[in-house]
Amino acid sequence: MPSPTPTQQPLTRDEEAVVRALGRVILVIPRVMDADLMREQRLPFSEYGTLMHLSEAPHRRMRMSELAAAGDLSLSGMTRVVTRLEAQGLVKRVKCAEDARGLNAVLTDDGLARLEQAWPTHLDSVRRHIIDHLDGLDLVQLARALERFATAVEDPREPSASGDASE
Repeated sequence: MPSPTPTQQPLTRDEEAVVRALGRVILVIPRVMDADLMREQRLPFSEYGTLMHLSEAPHRRMRMSELAAAGDLSLSGMTRVVTRLEAQGLVKRVKCAEDARGLNAVLTDDGLARLEQAWPTHLDSVRRHIIDHLDGLDLVQLARALERFATAVEDPREPSASGDASE
C-alpha cells in the first residue's frame, strides 16, 4: 500500500479541534449576531450588513451584483433584502449611469440614520461574541490566517477557474 500524501494524513488532535471549532463558529456567530440585532433593533443581520456595505461605498451606492458579492448572497437573495429595505425607505434603486441595464442600490439618509441607530447593538454583539474571546491572541496573525483561508476556498456559487459554469 502506498504511503499517504500529506493531505491524506489523519488530522492531529489539535487540527481536528480547530476544524470542529471553526465549523461551529461559522454556524453560531451569524445566528447569535442576527438574534441580537433582531431582539434589540428589529433589524436582521442581512439588512444591517447591506446598510453597512452601502455606507462604506463611494457615494453610498453599489451595483446590485457587487452588493450581493459583498454580502455573500446570491443576486436574487440580495434583491429580496434590498426590496425590504426599499419598502422602509432605507435604500433606493436607481439605474446605473454607466450601464442603463444595471441597477445600483443607494443608501438613503434614513438608511444611514437607521444604520447609526443599530451600530451600538452590532458593536456590542461583535465584542461579546467574538472579540472578548480572543484575549491573548495575535489578532493581526489571526486576521491574516482567516483571510488566507477565505481567499483560498473556491466559492461553490461561482464558476470554477477552469471555466466550467455548470451548477
